[in-house]
Amino acid sequence: MTMDFISRRGILGAFAATSVAAAPVMANAFGFLRGAGDMRRIRMYNGRTGESIDTVYWVNGKYVRESLNEINIFMRDWRTGTAIGIDPRMIDVAAASHRLLQTNEPYMMLSGYRSPQTNAMLRRTSSGVAKNSLHMQGKAADLRLKSRSVGQMYQAAMSCRAGGVGKYSRSNFVHMDCGPVRSWGA
Repeated sequence: MTMDFISRRGILGAFAATSVAAAPVMANAFGFLRGAGDMRRIRMYNGRTGESIDTVYWVNGKYVRESLNEINIFMRDWRTGTAIGIDPRMIDVAAASHRLLQTNEPYMMLSGYRSPQTNAMLRRTSSGVAKNSLHMQGKAADLRLKSRSVGQMYQAAMSCRAGGVGKYSRSNFVHMDCGPVRSWGA
């Protein structure tokens, strides 16, 4: 009998019971996400809402639906309260980059999903917001770490070779997405 559903408690129990870091196993057309491992975890907080998330969202080759639902809500547009399905590949890019940075500090998420209304408002006030931003498709996040420089975060995300990476040194954050592989920023 195969189990298609794994409980969050079971996952966390398995995670707590192991002390060996999972080896990278994923290689496909999307890109080799080095450091993602057999068990993938994402840790973030949102300074605007005061919320945080620390969840295992992938175990032994399968995404954990309950965890992805939590991520969708966490990464919602905080201005409108609108949530959509965040592309799990975007979470993979962020998680693999985080592991490469070898820190336990959670990401500070500056922007996850953006509604078209929020994106239009931000475009009116900033020149760095794309008209057809991948944020509006749940495929991008703007992230920051206190313990790592923008340059270090940028290099970690670039080494995943799994999407777009933007370096925003003056604003102290890195954009990561699961779109075409490309890079920009100063």
